[in-house]
Formats: sequence, structure tokens, C-alpha cells
Amino acid sequence: MYGAAEPFSHHVTLFHSGSSERYAGSNENGGLRTARLALSRPKLYTRFTATDDVSTMDLRMATTVYIINGPNLNLLGMREPDTYGRQTLEDLDRACMARGAELGLEVACRQSNSEGGLVDAIQEAIREGAAGIVINAAAYTHTSIAIHDALRAFDGVIIEVHLSNIHKRESFRHHSWISPVADGVIAGLGAHGYELALAAVQRLIAHRDNE
Repeated sequence: MYGAAEPFSHHVTLFHSGSSERYAGSNENGGLRTARLALSRPKLYTRFTATDDVSTMDLRMATTVYIINGPNLNLLGMREPDTYGRQTLEDLDRACMARGAELGLEVACRQSNSEGGLVDAIQEAIREGAAGIVINAAAYTHTSIAIHDALRAFDGVIIEVHLSNIHKRESFRHHSWISPVADGVIAGLGAHGYELALAAVQRLIAHRDNE
């Protein structure tokens, strides 16, 4: 997991545990920007009642949620700040990590400017057995059947997020290929929408676990 850079222009991973964090920094490699924040080992947590014995304890690994951002979102803070806000992508990742830690979630952030890179990120989430995806496919929201199909192969919770209210903008932004496969959509709440999406994923995971 800590080898060569994956084919994403922005990559941040947080593993939440009881140990202290270490920051590996960032590096440039053939135009791919990689940054990782990791904690040494994921934490097992225990859920049981006074009437349970060891054989019935529910031991579960912390839950992984992928935050997947699409083209031009690496320019957050510089590109049309009146529309997309003044937070950078790094600021957004940090906020998601902090909120994820509060919710007991592992957060893995991915960003790519290519359609294939976003499909690769979704497939990575599938391979890793992630419980949720929070996705802002940006312009590919309105055009990409490939991303739609990749998301259909994911069994976990999917929340679609947009920084701006796409329904108040140009008509070509009103259609989404993500919405038909998403459990919910959050639009127009800026960066805070990602934090709300993480809370929604956590709630929906808990609901499914109790079914």
C-alpha cells in the first residue's frame, strides 16, 4: 500500500486508530501528486452488552469510505471561488478526515482529472471492500456512462455530492448519470456537503447492519 504512486493526481489516506499519526508528506512523480496521511494500524472496536460472552462479541474493523473527486477539483480555491468556494482540495481532504475520525470511519481520498482515473478509483474501492463512496464526478457527472456503470458494480453506500447547486446553473448540468445509482444527493452546500455525506454514509451503514 505504501509503494509506488497510484494513477491519481491527488491521493490522501487516513487510517483511524488509537496510535499517533505520521505524515509521509507529498511527492511529485511524473506529474502525479501523491500525499498520504496514515496511522500505523486500523483499530478493532468491540460492541457487546453485559449479557454477551466472548463468543458472541461483535468485533468489527473500522469502516472505509472513499471520497472521489473529479476533474478540476484540484483547482479548488483558485477556480471560480464565488461558485466553488475558497477552500483548497487539501483543506477539503483534511476536513473529511477529521469528520471521518469523529464518525469512526477510515477515509481514503482520491482525485483525478480523467474519466478512466475515476473508474479506477471506484474499482479500487470495490477491491478494497469499502463500505461507502462519496463522489463528486464534476463535469463527468453529466456525461459519463462509464462512471455510472462502475458505480453499479459497487455494493456499498453511494452519496453524490456537488459544491454548487447544479440545478440553479446551466441546463446541461441538470442531468446526472450518478444520481440513478446513488443512495442520496447533496448539492449546493459547499465543502460542508462532504461532511454531511460522511455522516449519511455512517448512518446508512449502521441501518443496513441492523437489518
